[in-house]
Amino acid sequence: MNSLRPMTNKKGWITIHRSKQAAEAAPVIIRLTDYGAQPDSEQDTQPAMTRAIQAASQISGPVVLDCAQGRYHFYPHEAIQAPYYISNTASEEENPDITKTIGLRLKGMDGLKLEGNDSLFIFHGKQTMLLLDGCTNVEICNLRTDYDRPTVTEMTIVEKGSSYFDASVHPDSCYEILNGQLAWVGAGWSFMNGPMQTYDPLRNTTWRMDNWLEQAKNVEEIEPRLLRFHFDFSPDVGLGHVLQNRDGLRDQVGVLITECSDVTFANVGLHFMHGLGVVGQFSRNLTFRRMNMTPRIETRRTVAGFADFLHLSSCGGKVVVEDSRFIGSHDDSINVHGTYLRIIERMGENSVKVRFMHPQTYGLPAFYPEDVIEFVRAGSLTTYAVNQVVGVQRLTAREFILTLAHGLSEDIGSQDVIENTTWTPEVEIVNNYFARVPTRGILVTTRRKVWIANNVFERMHMSAILVAADAKSWYESGRVEDVTITGNHFIECGSEEYPVISIAPENEEMDEGLPVHKQVIIQNNQFETSSSVMLLCAKSTSGLVFTSNEVVRVDGGDLLSCIEDFVHVTACTEADIQGNTVSNRAKT
Repeated sequence: MNSLRPMTNKKGWITIHRSKQAAEAAPVIIRLTDYGAQPDSEQDTQPAMTRAIQAASQISGPVVLDCAQGRYHFYPHEAIQAPYYISNTASEEENPDITKTIGLRLKGMDGLKLEGNDSLFIFHGKQTMLLLDGCTNVEICNLRTDYDRPTVTEMTIVEKGSSYFDASVHPDSCYEILNGQLAWVGAGWSFMNGPMQTYDPLRNTTWRMDNWLEQAKNVEEIEPRLLRFHFDFSPDVGLGHVLQNRDGLRDQVGVLITECSDVTFANVGLHFMHGLGVVGQFSRNLTFRRMNMTPRIETRRTVAGFADFLHLSSCGGKVVVEDSRFIGSHDDSINVHGTYLRIIERMGENSVKVRFMHPQTYGLPAFYPEDVIEFVRAGSLTTYAVNQVVGVQRLTAREFILTLAHGLSEDIGSQDVIENTTWTPEVEIVNNYFARVPTRGILVTTRRKVWIANNVFERMHMSAILVAADAKSWYESGRVEDVTITGNHFIECGSEEYPVISIAPENEEMDEGLPVHKQVIIQNNQFETSSSVMLLCAKSTSGLVFTSNEVVRVDGGDLLSCIEDFVHVTACTEADIQGNTVSNRAKT
């Protein structure tokens, strides 16, 4: 350990001095408690954390910010307030103020390790818990975070009748009854309406549903935390099911990683995240190892995520997600994609105006000089020109003028889009467990190598894996060229509407000679499914392989099914579907 001499400056902050020899020998240790933090107390840790981070930022070379084991509270009153545009969160109309309330902000840090020592950080109010901005070589490890009052509320059905049901409200959910209607309340927030989903503990699954609160005639409190909901009809609810409710506004995120490189999260528990979860944007080489994105067992809560768990937009280098658990989200577990910007106007021989189109994504950097871009037909989602960015002029939060190295194509369509292909990562997702996810386990659209292996997907109500790309709805780019899905176990995923694995580019024009996606290999997986669910639906894909997979029917049918009953392809070329087995097993 280095020999360090703390000194107090005029602002009362402790500064660290060390010799040149010590700097070269080992990282400097910054102890959070030296800056006023008191673990296992109710005091606000935010000011002490800010001072410790400031001290760490003054050190040239590797530094460890060491948090003595304990429980730390972060309140919004002295939290950092700073504006940030964040992909896939909220539109200008939904949330005009992009100011984030930030618990911990690491800005411009290089060589920092945040050592949590299995501490628990509790956040109060709506906060972005951790933000990394322009950092390199940062590691966050051995840390757990949670909300004092999660913004997804919970109540359990304990009784039902012909026109009512009774629900026991979770201790971490607070409410008021106003004129016979229920309002959920928290520190600085309240709502009455919004998305709802149901959790069935017997089958360990969740799904989206209509909000019962919006359909109730009135609500009465039978006793504290026991509510009766009255209806004009017989509500179809299950005893023991948990109703989860949120307002839908993504005004904060759990963690933001923006314009960073070489960031690692290891042995980190994110037990609740408000808004979109961990967001990475325009960052390179992100690693998530042994992540625990589940509710803390001692809280007896069932929700860990307000929306997605991991959402990585326009990243580069390599993304690794391994040995982690994703349980209890309100949207997708992992989403990796880029963003198509629509071509608005040709500005000259080699310049073009482009625009962010989806309401919830805007204001991001989008392009840097020397980035390689492709021009893509909106109707077919096929590339017809390649160019390189020389200059970027930001006009508004939504529009840019790009100056390009080469002249423009003469046949740019009115709806065509541009993809920034420089910001497309290699992806490796291995040895993870996904459960209680109402939507998809993994969405991935990147042209670089994708390896999805040895994961368990349990009862996704939509597709366990989706490969999309669209230039009309979410504008999430782009094509895939090298995807391997192998050694995974799919347990009763999908439905009559959603296949277990979906390759579904949203192209309106299909030509087998011009596929959107290429080389998707689905091999040596095990599917437990019913006869009403498709294993694979694939569209506009060349080099599709579906081989050596084991299919186990669990709906108790007497007759074996052939693999053609479970696979459907449209406008696909060079498809190899063979060597798969199908067997029956009675459902338990």
